[in-house]
Amino acid sequence: MSEQPKDERAPEQTAAESEYAQTAATGEAFQAEIDAHSQTADYEAVVRLVKENEEYKDRALRLAAEMENLRRRTARDVQDARAYAIANFAREMLQVSDNLTRALDAIPAEAKESGDAGFKALIEGVELTGRSMLSALERHGVKKLDPEGEKFDPNFHQAMFEVPNPDIASGTVVQVVQTGFVIGDRVLRPAMVGVSKGGPKQVAEPSTPVEPGPPNEQAEKDA
Repeated sequence: MSEQPKDERAPEQTAAESEYAQTAATGEAFQAEIDAHSQTADYEAVVRLVKENEEYKDRALRLAAEMENLRRRTARDVQDARAYAIANFAREMLQVSDNLTRALDAIPAEAKESGDAGFKALIEGVELTGRSMLSALERHGVKKLDPEGEKFDPNFHQAMFEVPNPDIASGTVVQVVQTGFVIGDRVLRPAMVGVSKGGPKQVAEPSTPVEPGPPNEQAEKDA
């Protein structure tokens, strides 16, 4: 009598255990799905962070390169400003020096010889002023171009006329109408020259490129 209830409860217990097992399996599957989704989200987050890090790194490198270029340009501008700050002033002073030379050239040789002491002192004073002016410019980096006998270089010389001469190599400067001047690598004023033609050709030589200065209209008029 006492074993009968036990036999009747066994199927119920088996069903409960089966249901519990199914629930546990479902929970484990759900948990596994959650874990997989979490891992996928974490992976996507890592990929996104790596991509953003590369973008920030690229921006930082670009910014550093731009700053370095800016530093170099600024240093070059400062150097040019120091070297060529007096370029315009020197060009104006060269015109004053030209006027002094023209004034002296306009005096006849007879007048220079027969003039009184005061007149000769005046001439010497003007000559001294011109020399002092050129010396001052030279101390500030202005150099004279006197290329007679040299090969014509369009970077430094301006041809005013040609001189036929079969005995001199073609393209040689045979006469300087007006001396030129440079400051650093820049031409303040090209030398106005006469160039030979008709002679043997010169061997081409590489020349250093320079920054040309503006044309000297006054010198062209005088020539």
